[in-house]
Amino acid sequence: MENTLNGSKPQFSLQDLMKALQDTEEGERPVEKWNPDYCGEMDMVIKPDGSWWHEGSRITRKGLVSLFASILRKDEDGRTYLVTPVEKIGIQVERAHFIGVRVDIEGEGKDQRVFFTTNLDEVVEAGPDNPIRIETDPETLEPSPFVTVRGRLEAALSRPVFYELVDRAVEIKTEAGNQLGIYAAGSFFPLGPVGAHEI
Repeated sequence: MENTLNGSKPQFSLQDLMKALQDTEEGERPVEKWNPDYCGEMDMVIKPDGSWWHEGSRITRKGLVSLFASILRKDEDGRTYLVTPVEKIGIQVERAHFIGVRVDIEGEGKDQRVFFTTNLDEVVEAGPDNPIRIETDPETLEPSPFVTVRGRLEAALSRPVFYELVDRAVEIKTEAGNQLGIYAAGSFFPLGPVGAHEI
């Protein structure tokens, strides 16, 4: 089947993907080490609310979504793929790969540890390898916070989670003015100018 979004590159079916997954082991899958050929596109979308859709229908089985999420990879080209040892299939991501639905903070000061739980129950500790970053809309100045989950995959932080970070933030003087930020695993991550997140 021809994919009108990508010229003549073929569409890849859900059945093809499930067949390719049969030969992989359960649990953590080393997608960063797999280098299969690009096989085309799949009509699969991760929506801004973290829901997964295939051919216009929402995938409601969390176990199936978690299975697909275990073979997600974002490459240097900025595209996101489902990767198996023998297949590499392009999908669409409208905002982020996951949603950060909970934050747990242990300790305080520079030594504190910050843990995020995603909508798929994956726990990631923020730090140098999993940084927190903020995108700011140039017109509305609305912040969009993210944390790296693994590789180049990110979780968009829900509003309650972000404001919990703001509540625990400390003020640091920088060349750009006073900034609020959070320490995590010894690193400081700016959240924005002082007063920018007042409700």
